[in-house]
Amino acid sequence: MILLLSVLEQGMVYAIMALGVYITYKILDFPDLTVDGSFPMGAAITALLISKDINPLICLPISFLLGAFAGTITGFIHVKFKVRDLLSGIIMMTALYTVNLRIAGRANLPIYQNTTIFDNDLVNNIFRGSISPYKTVVLIFLITVIGKLLLDGYLKTKSGMLLRAVGDNEKLVTSLSVDKGTVKLAGLAIANGLVALSGSIFAQQQRYFDISMGTGTVVIGLASVIIGTTLFKKLTLLKVTTSVVIGSILYKGCVAVAISLGFESTDLKMITAVLFLGILILGMERKRRARTNARVTENI
Repeated sequence: MILLLSVLEQGMVYAIMALGVYITYKILDFPDLTVDGSFPMGAAITALLISKDINPLICLPISFLLGAFAGTITGFIHVKFKVRDLLSGIIMMTALYTVNLRIAGRANLPIYQNTTIFDNDLVNNIFRGSISPYKTVVLIFLITVIGKLLLDGYLKTKSGMLLRAVGDNEKLVTSLSVDKGTVKLAGLAIANGLVALSGSIFAQQQRYFDISMGTGTVVIGLASVIIGTTLFKKLTLLKVTTSVVIGSILYKGCVAVAISLGFESTDLKMITAVLFLGILILGMERKRRARTNARVTENI
């Protein structure tokens, strides 16, 4: 039960980050490495504010706004200075390493003795006795669902439809007299806002900030997106965002199973790399089979 709760907690925390990666990777077709910097930035500002006895709930929107600002700068570098998308993300990710150190004041900032959204008088009074162990997973579930529903609602708006259009056909967006650069800026802002929000929740769950916690975040996000969109592609009843959330939980479940089989925690990066490679190969194999079946149908 403890292992299951841990998988659900971390899976849903990273699901919020994966929703941000979904926007950049699937919708905008933008390989944004800013994620590796905006995730720990959300954790850094949260740890700093909580250490100064600021209400932990306020840390969530602040983290989102700072992440959105970081994503906007990445977009600005790409759109205004015509720097390639991958390089724009690398530049911002590198800069955020220093920014995060400046925010936290040091490489590691613990908040073990401070109040968080998971450990305060209100939450502890609601979750008493036998249901106390479930308070964290319930709260993370609520935040994840709210974030997913808000993103679903946004994607149905005119701005959200333009965001989806700019990834598929930039010329179409331009023909509608809409600045495609502005649309990209909005998408990158929302994506990195979600990533930083995920970092904020992660810091409050784990009760610390560490400068290295963002390393490999984009890989985890991509793995979650690809797992969800590949495994549940034919289930039309599921929204893509729901598939991404489930994909994140499944990814964390695979990692937990691997560790329970005897792998060391130091093997986590290797496990992640192997899982990611396997998912990519599975996805490409499915596309190859689909193309082959399409050719056979045409010949018939």
